[in-house]
Amino acid sequence: MLRFKAMRRPAPRLALCLLSTALTSSLLPAAAWAQESAETEDVIVVEGVLGRYSATKSDTPVVETPRSVSIETLDRILERGAVDLSDAYLYSAGVIGDTYGISTRVDSVQIRGLNAPEYRDSLQALFGSYNNTRTDIYTLEQVEILRGPSAILYGQGSPGGIVNVVSKTPREEFSGEIVGEIGNFDRYQLAADFTGPLDEAGTWLYRGVGVYRDTGSQIEHIGEEALTLAPSLTFAPSADTRITALLSYQDIDSSASSQFLPIYGTLLPGPGGRHFDPDVFTGEPDFDRYNTEAISLTLLAEHRVNENLQLEATLRRTESEADYRQAWISFIGGDRHIRNPDGSLYRDGYMPRTFYASQASSEQTAADLRARLTFDTGAFSHKILGGLQYQDVTTDNDSASLFAVGLDLTTGQPDSTYGDTFWFNPYDPAYGAYPSDAIIDAYMADGPENNTQSTGLYVHDQIEYGNWLATVGVRGDWIESDTAGATQEDDKVSASLAVMYRFESGLNPYVSYAESFEPVIGTTFDGAAYEPQEGRQYEVGVKYQPPGSRSLVTLSWFDIEQSNLLTADPAHPGFQVQTGTVEITGFEIETAWYWDTVSLEVNASQLDTETVDGYQMASIPEHQASAWLGWQPTGVWSGFRAGAGVRYVGESQNGTDSLETPSYTLVDAMIGYEMDAWNFGLHASNLFDEQYFATCLARGDCFVGEDRTVVARVARRF
Repeated sequence: MLRFKAMRRPAPRLALCLLSTALTSSLLPAAAWAQESAETEDVIVVEGVLGRYSATKSDTPVVETPRSVSIETLDRILERGAVDLSDAYLYSAGVIGDTYGISTRVDSVQIRGLNAPEYRDSLQALFGSYNNTRTDIYTLEQVEILRGPSAILYGQGSPGGIVNVVSKTPREEFSGEIVGEIGNFDRYQLAADFTGPLDEAGTWLYRGVGVYRDTGSQIEHIGEEALTLAPSLTFAPSADTRITALLSYQDIDSSASSQFLPIYGTLLPGPGGRHFDPDVFTGEPDFDRYNTEAISLTLLAEHRVNENLQLEATLRRTESEADYRQAWISFIGGDRHIRNPDGSLYRDGYMPRTFYASQASSEQTAADLRARLTFDTGAFSHKILGGLQYQDVTTDNDSASLFAVGLDLTTGQPDSTYGDTFWFNPYDPAYGAYPSDAIIDAYMADGPENNTQSTGLYVHDQIEYGNWLATVGVRGDWIESDTAGATQEDDKVSASLAVMYRFESGLNPYVSYAESFEPVIGTTFDGAAYEPQEGRQYEVGVKYQPPGSRSLVTLSWFDIEQSNLLTADPAHPGFQVQTGTVEITGFEIETAWYWDTVSLEVNASQLDTETVDGYQMASIPEHQASAWLGWQPTGVWSGFRAGAGVRYVGESQNGTDSLETPSYTLVDAMIGYEMDAWNFGLHASNLFDEQYFATCLARGDCFVGEDRTVVARVARRF
């Protein structure tokens, strides 16, 4: 059993100094930083590129894409010690990958202050709440972040942006690896990835990816056993035609690691000024579970008709289900009269718990059919992308919620039904008391099934004229939602426009405008259906890549407005009207510099957010910054590699500006060595075991951040 737990101590001031130095150095004159030696033949750098199934649905290089895009390859993600998909976003500007701290239920990603949907191979991957399995990072080639509204390419969605994960697919040459991992919190993982041709002509290609994991966590009684299988097969009868089928099966047995800790006793003092261990398990070992199973089949097809016309298709069928049960301390706002002055609810630290159970499922049938046409009109070159997108999604959730069982909300004392039988003291945890299945079943409600069908038609033109590059797009969407027999229909036309000028020096300034929308289910007091939420963004930026260099700098400023948000109807209590508006402005910088054997990435963002009520958006820090320094020497040190990073996340508010979650600074590090076919690595995130909270909310609960995580990895490549 491995345990690398040590006495907690603050991260040293050196972390802040390193971050400050890195931010300053990234702005030095490019000529001094763009020198790349020819003595790099022994240094292997894996770089991500955009492809036809990428977030932009285009293979235009990032430096020539007139909007903010980031790519994280699997190798780079693993080098930084990532153990799940949320860790892939920790070194990206304006992105929060661990909004709610450690989590085993879902990868909550926020881009530019707003929730971001997850796509896989350019089709949406997650729907509803807690009815899906989490993507395993080992099955991916890379992770892409597309910032800003994306209605032109994807239809309904967030104005903040999207994330697109790209699946591993078969390759023409044989390669393979077996990877073993061992880490603290009893983490053990075995993974394999093999690919190559099935025949001499290379007409049939295969790839098989598998992962088995058995791990604990920093919270006692919370663990995970996961099996992922991802075989794929490609049929390529000619250079013009390629069809790939990807099958994915996941079976995960775990418990929810988010404990919804009460503010009193964690961020604020509890009874007697005490604080309890934020890694305490507030549920029940024999009650809590979060078990998910999912299977999906994806087809990727492309055919080149001639040098000017190419046809493509992405199709997917997915079925997923989740069995979820969890108990947590009931978070009751501090202004409620039932709360005692010392922060307790009853006796010395005893608090009522909420018990939740659900059976959830989702089904998806989706298709994205595309045609690419290239042609010239005089001095203008056109790359037109036209598409038809269809999606049919059904979600269902039967659930039971037993809020503050045994608490009389009038007196603040135990009631006469259950009393304090199921209450919990986080200062002195004891387990074994929880409602029987009969009690849970009595509260179980048959939730209405929701079906949403959407169809979108879009056309996007990339126009080049000399050094000028412009993109213009328009899309129409038709959406029909049916919930328990109540049907709502929405339609929306969206547009986008961007212009970039490409200087010979590698400096590419750009401006862009983009729109988004999201249907809102329900009606006003008068019975009129709500209009979709609308979003728009103005972005001004510049990208710089020294000629002949792999280095890249992106600076961007943006202004987002999201309107038609629901607010209380002053004339009709209990109803809502669409008068709310959210405003977000910000600045981002992302840099990646490469020299002989050294690389440096620096990212920073500043966000100004304002909710409908005029507050700073909950859980969104105003400032973020990160830097990662890597070293991969040649010569006598060839094969050795090392890296270190620092992440700073500023303070955030609780949604009413009445409570602040403090800022934190974390340090990550790794060392590794590659020898012949063997590759060894030791990775540590939160190296100094800094204790912090990811966020605390106005409703009364806090989410603990991730403790130090150490993973040793060994790979045998073939």
